[in-house]
Amino acid sequence: MSSSEFGETTRANVTVAQGLLNSPHLASGIRKATFRLMPMLIILYFVAFLDRTNVGFAEAAMEVDRGISAGAYALGAGIFFIGYALFEIPSNLLLDKFGARFWLARIAITWGIVASLFAFVNGETMFIILRFLLGVTEAGLFPGVIMFLAQWFPNKRRVQMFALFYLAQPFSQMVGAPLSGGLISFGEQFTPWAGWQVMFFVEGMMAVVAGIAAFFFLVDSPQKAKFLTDDEKFALKSVMEHEDGIKESDGPRGIGAALISWKVWYFTAIYFCLQIAVYGTTFYLPQQVAGLIGQDVGWQVGLVSAIPWAVGLFACYYVGKFATSVKRRRNWGTLFFFITGIAILVSAWAGANGQSLLGILAITVAVAAFLSTGPITWSFPTSFLTGAAAATGIGLINSLGNLGGFVAPIMRNSVNETVPTDSGAWGVVSLGVFAFLGAVLMWATRYFSAKADALLVEGAVPGH
Repeated sequence: MSSSEFGETTRANVTVAQGLLNSPHLASGIRKATFRLMPMLIILYFVAFLDRTNVGFAEAAMEVDRGISAGAYALGAGIFFIGYALFEIPSNLLLDKFGARFWLARIAITWGIVASLFAFVNGETMFIILRFLLGVTEAGLFPGVIMFLAQWFPNKRRVQMFALFYLAQPFSQMVGAPLSGGLISFGEQFTPWAGWQVMFFVEGMMAVVAGIAAFFFLVDSPQKAKFLTDDEKFALKSVMEHEDGIKESDGPRGIGAALISWKVWYFTAIYFCLQIAVYGTTFYLPQQVAGLIGQDVGWQVGLVSAIPWAVGLFACYYVGKFATSVKRRRNWGTLFFFITGIAILVSAWAGANGQSLLGILAITVAVAAFLSTGPITWSFPTSFLTGAAAATGIGLINSLGNLGGFVAPIMRNSVNETVPTDSGAWGVVSLGVFAFLGAVLMWATRYFSAKADALLVEGAVPGH
């Protein structure tokens, strides 16, 4: 296509998109879908994120009670993402076949059962096997929801929906940190079991209950939604079909094309850098906070650990609300990656020099920044992927990108063993390097273009 033809197509897309986005029926449909679907999706991701990261609260106790070494913990914390990566794309394709309602419920119930079994861990081997199985059973949840939201909400509103979904991360840690610490304390004081056993079992069962509820609350598509009027269904269908048509003419078509798309692999690299920062911080946050404030992991550490996530909750929400143009998404994403790297380095220095308040502040800034980066990152691949290509491409980005969660704890532990310090500062520094690399990669997306960018037209944003 020549530049003049591309320009004419872009102007035509803007005109059509503006008309569709200004429909009052679309606005009311989006509002209804937001209130009906988002709470359930947030709950699912809340318990998922809680179950994959609560090992941080049990590390020290499991080392004493079950002899699980730091190396085995690092391997177990990371091997979750191997199982996750292996089954991510197949799970996404099955979701596309069976529908989000059934498949997301199935995922939650099975991972909840596995998560509860951690209460019965008897050694390093069982711990590592269960972490792998937790990844297998949870595979497909996050990319499945990303795909689901891309089918329900237009590009103009998608980052906001992604941000609302991402709120489950800070909310799970803001509420989950004191919850996990509180369950440990409760178990130690009032039950015959170890506190970490009570924590694992209760939080695993929360996922099972959430999965059962999801089966009744979620709806596969706007056309099946009884809570929408016919006009609202038609408006949503029209705008989504218009966007899908543009993406089909611009992005890869089918499974094979998505697997070899350079754009898909590029955003996989960006997401990998993000996950290094996310999980390198998350898995060790309770221990880092405990070291900074001089307390054992428990209720007090849980409360302090909740502070960064509380701040991140508000940052994530407001960034998602206002990131309605490609320029903002790109510039803000670059900035937040850079801030994440700086904050991680400052937290390492603070830990090494006994500056507890500065350390907590730096961790808070890092968490707020990388949480705000996530929804922005996902806005780019969903602007050119649709259908089977979306199921494959989104699954690939998430599965391989999440291998950052496998690499981060092992890399951090290896660096600390190579350059040992009392605070483990150099292991923390190694995480910041990848945040800076992510900033460079995000900045370079200014040289990309997608026809669907024309859908981010100026004017009223529906649903407000």
